[in-house]
Amino acid sequence: MTDPILSLDDVTLTLAGNAGPVEILHGISLAVNRGETLGLIGPSGSGKSSLLMLMGGLERATGGSVTALGHDLTAMNEDQLARFRRQHMGVVFQSFHLIPTMTALENVATPLELAGHRDAFDRAEEELRAVGLGARIDHYPSQMSGGEQQRVALARAAAPRPHILLADEPTGNLDGANGAAIMDLLFGLRDRHGATLVLVTHAADLAARCDRVVRLADGRVAAQEGRRAAE
Repeated sequence: MTDPILSLDDVTLTLAGNAGPVEILHGISLAVNRGETLGLIGPSGSGKSSLLMLMGGLERATGGSVTALGHDLTAMNEDQLARFRRQHMGVVFQSFHLIPTMTALENVATPLELAGHRDAFDRAEEELRAVGLGARIDHYPSQMSGGEQQRVALARAAAPRPHILLADEPTGNLDGANGAAIMDLLFGLRDRHGATLVLVTHAADLAARCDRVVRLADGRVAAQEGRRAAE
């Protein structure tokens, strides 16, 4: 029996461009099951990242509806979306988006503090140690390699124990060895916290580890592959 944690119903996205409106996504309907690992693949410009942003409430659908954990994201205002993400979602970007004036520990702990967790620093240290950065907790982003910065970003996303983990090209800015390590950590965090994982990737080996792969083309679902594609 399936248990959708994310559901998109006839979703469209149109953005303003210099030459007029640009249609990014066209009538996408998609359900992501609780505990599933879903890979979004396709050529550049196919709408993968835009679809991920809609799932996280970071972009607002022009039409249709996006539901997460039974809540209609398209009906929420920005403050409500921010609170929902803080409580239920972790997001990892290709660019690490760390605060340069904060240490690794502070980067991970600050969102937890804002969410009211009294054990913010203890939990932040636990997550940093889990991604192999126990010796780097007092280092600033400028003192760390790209792979280490992405590990901090993973720890920050995982620390709130999110129900849904969204990752946009998490290995895109890394070399092969660091990319493989981040890939292992990403799936390890999924397993450790039981989160549903949705990721955008161009890496065939990363997509192959997913339960299901959705291929986008020209803003539409072109194909679904994997052992859960027929459910």
